[in-house]
Amino acid sequence: MENLENKVAYITGGSKGIGLGVAKKLLQIGMKVAISGRSWESLEKAKLLLNAPVNLLLVRSDVTRIKDEQAAIRSILDEWGQLDVVLANAGVGVFAPVDELSETDWHLMINTNLNGVFNTLKASVDALKRSKGYYITLASLAGTNFFAGGTGYNATKFGVVGFTQAAMLDLRKYDIKVSTIMPGSVATHFNNNLPSEKDNWKIQPEDIGELVVDLLKMNPRTLPSKIEVRPTRPDKK
Repeated sequence: MENLENKVAYITGGSKGIGLGVAKKLLQIGMKVAISGRSWESLEKAKLLLNAPVNLLLVRSDVTRIKDEQAAIRSILDEWGQLDVVLANAGVGVFAPVDELSETDWHLMINTNLNGVFNTLKASVDALKRSKGYYITLASLAGTNFFAGGTGYNATKFGVVGFTQAAMLDLRKYDIKVSTIMPGSVATHFNNNLPSEKDNWKIQPEDIGELVVDLLKMNPRTLPSKIEVRPTRPDKK
C-alpha cells in the first residue's frame, strides 16, 4: 500500500497483548483502527492505553460467532466506508496432556483460534475485495512445532497456518494479499502470564506492530505469505 494514512484496519482481540501493540503502531502512522473484544470493559481500558481521541473505533465481538463478526464489519463500514486491513489476532491457549485436556477447553480453542479466523475472513472478504486489501492471521511457531501438552493449541495453530496459506491462493486473484505471522515467545498476558522485566528477552507486542507495518508497506508485487519470528536470544534459565 503506497500510502497508509487514513487506511482502515480491523484487529480482533485488540484490547490487549499483540492486538493492542499492533493497534498502537497503526494509529501512530495515521491509520484508522477498529479493535474488537468480548467485553466493553476491556475495550474501554484499551482506549485509555491507546490514548487515541480520533481514528479509533471500539467494537464488541466474539469471533466464535459469525453474526458478531458480520455486525463488526458493518459498524466499521458505517463509520469509515471502507476496510483495507484485517488482523485476525484473537486466540486462546489451554495446555495439558491430551488425556487430561477437557472437551470444553478443546472446543474453546477450536472455536476461537480456528473457527474465529474463518468467521473474520468470511465477514470481511467482500469489503477486502473492494479495497484490494490485506488479510493477516496471527498464528504461532506452534503452527509448525508440536510439543507435549499442546494437542489442542498445536491443532488450531497448524490449522491456522494451513487455512491462511490456502486462502492466500484463493484470494490473490482479487488482489487481496494474505499472510500469516508465526511468533515465538511474546511478552503478553497469554497463558496467565503477567508481563514484567522477566519478559524483556521476549518479542514485544509493538515489535509485531512494526512487522505488520512493514508488510503493509511491502511493494504490491511481493508477498511474504508466511513469516516466522522469534526472540533473538532465548531466556537463560
